Amino acid sequence: MKYPCLVPKRLCRTDIHVEIEAEGISEDGEPLQAYIADLKCNYQDGGKRILTEEQKLVEVSGTALLPGDICPELANLTSGTVTVHGIQRRIAEGRKHRNPDGTVNYTELRLL
Repeated sequence: MKYPCLVPKRLCRTDIHVEIEAEGISEDGEPLQAYIADLKCNYQDGGKRILTEEQKLVEVSGTALLPGDICPELANLTSGTVTVHGIQRRIAEGRKHRNPDGTVNYTELRLL
């Protein structure tokens, strides 16, 4: 059975530059680049204040929705950066939303 894409490509009109880092570091102490691409996404601005244990204030500033699995070689999207609307943002959380058969329907990146 083929499942419908919940984030259709026709609704993805915002340009986004994605750089996803793999777990670990290189010999020089820099993060390992696992994936770099210029894509189209459905971008939604938003904000949320979170007070951490160290009394830090964190604001989630947006969500990028991308159709399909943008980085199938990585099981988890844990860190990296994106550039959207000319502003560079850190990836706070990455999620791969799956269909009942286990295939990835769309990828969600929550940004700081």
